[in-house]
Amino acid sequence: TAPKWKLFGLYIISFLIGFPANLMALYAFSVKIYCKPLPTDILLLNLTVSDLLFLVILPFKMHEAASGMEWTLPNFMCSITSFTFFSTIYTSSLLLMAISVVRYLGVAFPITFQQLQKPVYSVVISAVIWLISAGHCCITIIIVHHPSLSSSNSTMCYENFTEKQLEVLLPVRLEFFFVLCLVPLLISIYCYMRLIWILYSRPRISRMQKKKTIGMALGTLAVFLICVLPYNFSHLLGYFQGKSPQWRYYTLLLCTLNTCIDPIIFYFSSSIFHCTSKKSIFRKHGLNAVQIQMQGTSSS
Repeated sequence: TAPKWKLFGLYIISFLIGFPANLMALYAFSVKIYCKPLPTDILLLNLTVSDLLFLVILPFKMHEAASGMEWTLPNFMCSITSFTFFSTIYTSSLLLMAISVVRYLGVAFPITFQQLQKPVYSVVISAVIWLISAGHCCITIIIVHHPSLSSSNSTMCYENFTEKQLEVLLPVRLEFFFVLCLVPLLISIYCYMRLIWILYSRPRISRMQKKKTIGMALGTLAVFLICVLPYNFSHLLGYFQGKSPQWRYYTLLLCTLNTCIDPIIFYFSSSIFHCTSKKSIFRKHGLNAVQIQMQGTSSS
């Protein structure tokens, strides 16, 4: 088990850095979508909301770590915390996959993509992703509260499972690994590798733009490989071992750091936009015109 002070310390660092950064991203994307809603920006807004939900329940995880991993809060708070904590992890990975697909389609099939840029499509995709992650992570509530599975012996939150609980939980975690992690990772790798190949085959695109595209693609894939994959790999290994690996705590720390990295990806993933609406939030603050540029692959 990871030392409790390391958990507590990293939770605090992630909260202090990630919360204001994501609030700024939420504000920026809200203004941008109000002015000119683009598919990628709607997905990025949802990614920001997912990270903020993760950070909002992080103080409860801090309390848990400060209490020596003993859950001293009401049981229903354990269920809410666990459900939100894990569902937002998978919501983020699925949204990153969706963003990679949108970016690839915009470069590979620009004419067709122009016909599919209606905001409603991105809204529907986002809603489906939220439902998929929430539906899967209902297992955190079922395991604890189902009459045939619940156990009143444990003083920890979503830990120290009984044999009967593990019989249900481990196969579900295995499905998480393949459906919510491996498949999104492979799709993202394919989309970004193809995107980079297409851009490099077009001589009219500037070298600086190509570098920024590579940086955005590699940054997104790094989030998957460093922050998301290790935690999900613990599901795969745990299934064959018949228990949760001891190093699982360390992988959860990586997932927590993801909330600090995402705002960087937000910057590189967002296309150029120019908002001069009289109703814009910035204009309400007394600015005559707004020009906010966030470089992405579609700027070419």
